[in-house]
Amino acid sequence: MEKKLTMDKLVNLCKARGFVFQGSEIYGGFANTWDFGPVGVELKNNIKRAWWKKFVQEDPSTYGVDAAILMNPRVWEASGHVQSFGDPKMDCKNCKTRHRADTIIENFTKGKVSAEGMSNEEMEKFIEEHDIKCPNCGKRDWTPIRKFNPMFTTSRNMVGDEKDVVYLRPETCQGEYVNFLNVQRTMRAKVPFAIAQIGKSFRNEITPGNFLFRTVEFEQMELQMFCKETDGLKIYETYKQKALNFVESLGLKAENLRFHDHDKLAHYAKAACDIQYNFPIGWQELNGIHHRGNWDLSRHSEFSGKTMDYLDPYTNERYIPNVIEYSIGADRLMLAIMSEAYDEETLENGETRVVMHFLPAIAPFKVAILPLQKNLGEKAKEIYGNLSKKFMCDYDEAGSIGKRYRRQDEIGTPFCVTVDFQTLEDNTVTIRDRDTMKQIRLSINELENYIQKAIEF
Repeated sequence: MEKKLTMDKLVNLCKARGFVFQGSEIYGGFANTWDFGPVGVELKNNIKRAWWKKFVQEDPSTYGVDAAILMNPRVWEASGHVQSFGDPKMDCKNCKTRHRADTIIENFTKGKVSAEGMSNEEMEKFIEEHDIKCPNCGKRDWTPIRKFNPMFTTSRNMVGDEKDVVYLRPETCQGEYVNFLNVQRTMRAKVPFAIAQIGKSFRNEITPGNFLFRTVEFEQMELQMFCKETDGLKIYETYKQKALNFVESLGLKAENLRFHDHDKLAHYAKAACDIQYNFPIGWQELNGIHHRGNWDLSRHSEFSGKTMDYLDPYTNERYIPNVIEYSIGADRLMLAIMSEAYDEETLENGETRVVMHFLPAIAPFKVAILPLQKNLGEKAKEIYGNLSKKFMCDYDEAGSIGKRYRRQDEIGTPFCVTVDFQTLEDNTVTIRDRDTMKQIRLSINELENYIQKAIEF
């Protein structure tokens, strides 16, 4: 059956079933911030574990780090963020809200037009010619586009009126660049090798709406592959395919994914490409792969005074490596996975079943333990106690068994184990499959192996 998904439906499901809550909700919320609830935190953690397994655990040439969020301010001078990092912002004069001009255009065209290569003047002209109105109030009364630096600043070592300005990192990759020498030395790494990490970044995003797609606090999963210049384009193409294979392996359908090569490259870049996903808001960026040349290490060498040269042990050649970057947002990927998984099914009795068809490996709970009646709770809790040592499990004894099945369908639990009176007689239970709704009877001793085989990734 065709999905009937809107962003509002997804937001409502997330709030009702414990995936995601509005940040600071009891105080009226805080724009573009979201809290992950008991179900959402499990889904997001499983996505991060799957990424780490594929790109770090299974790759002997990739090494993990967890770099500090607060860095020496000179890092951001070297990266160019202090001088030139900024988003094209415009204000609605009527309702006083601020918006990203490129996002306004892309949302208006449902992703068919990319403003990536447009100048401010071209974006202003497009908005005027297409009569694009403020999404907040519906009026078209815009200020000219201005550059807005979205880095959050804070301070330390305050003495009187003097203070040292520091920044919350707007991206995680600088932590990999500044640790290039440390990782290469301690791991005796030979080019090509990669440094990977998962961590929080912060951007003072003004654009409202679109749920988890664009937030002020977000988590990135990324790696930097350091390589010889002559190998760069080949590795870039390899990572384009690896990135695509990964998101498809999590259940995103090929027809909802596409490559989008950048129309305009940074002055130092040799190639850049996004993988876009067809979100409920249209085609939007899911992740990026960039061939950054040797600009990043060269800049840090210049600003720090430390040589970033690599000595090739085979040729004795000394050079600053090129960088192939692969980056994907954990929050944005979670939004894509939830969009893909959502389904509404009409059952034989005419009722509608909402079900999240998560890949079992990343489902928040792998199995729910459901006693048919509360007086079977002791045996059900015994089963829960044993299985929860191996898997994330849920336990529910409130309401009819049918309603409990529906609750588990809505959070994407692959299996429901029902404990009934026959369980007390022969030590067997029924196990229900989320997708087919079919049930089989199994010995309790067989449950662990049955579930383990089903959730392998």
